[in-house]
Amino acid sequence: MFHEIPDLLTGAEIEQLREFARALNFVDGRVTNPNSQVKNNLHADLQDPNHAKSSEILGRGLGRSEGFAAYAFPKRMAPPVLTKYQPGMHYGAHADNAFLPLGPRPLRADLSCTIFLTDPADYDGGELSVSLGTRDVDFKLPPGGAVIYPSTTIHQVRPVTRGERLCGITFIESEIVDRAGRELLFELNEVVAQERENLSWESRTRLNHISASLHRQWGDAG
Repeated sequence: MFHEIPDLLTGAEIEQLREFARALNFVDGRVTNPNSQVKNNLHADLQDPNHAKSSEILGRGLGRSEGFAAYAFPKRMAPPVLTKYQPGMHYGAHADNAFLPLGPRPLRADLSCTIFLTDPADYDGGELSVSLGTRDVDFKLPPGGAVIYPSTTIHQVRPVTRGERLCGITFIESEIVDRAGRELLFELNEVVAQERENLSWESRTRLNHISASLHRQWGDAG
């Protein structure tokens, strides 16, 4: 399952991130995956002070999003990073690493997130393409839009043929490790929220009890 969040960022935040991107030093994206034969992009220099500023804005947007919290059940999140694709650049089909070095304990990458920052009219190609069985699902969202998808999926960024693609990426460790359980609990909570006014207080209480019990049974907050 994929989850799109439109307007994750405000217009002011998008402009701030674009300004930081213009000032940022970008390095070869293979710095995070030197053995990759399919990665050809640019990655914010993590030592550049503007990286920390841009990461804070991206993280703040995700942190205040109810849609993000409801879908991801986030426990830990890697600091978001700006990435850039210029004409000819792409990231071929790949799966994200299972664990990322972060602090005293590695972060388990359950979910991946891409936050789009460039107007789709300003570049050709560059779609985020996620494999779903024998089909590929392509995403090319307006500025400020985000898509979250399981890190276990094979995905790619198609070649950019015109313009420049700027986006933010991050990885999330969820309280709920099992993908199927996470998605079922998300759907249950969504239905309860949508039907809230149509349910009796007794029915609402029972459904909330089921949701909390499943969250407790499947979740790992440690």
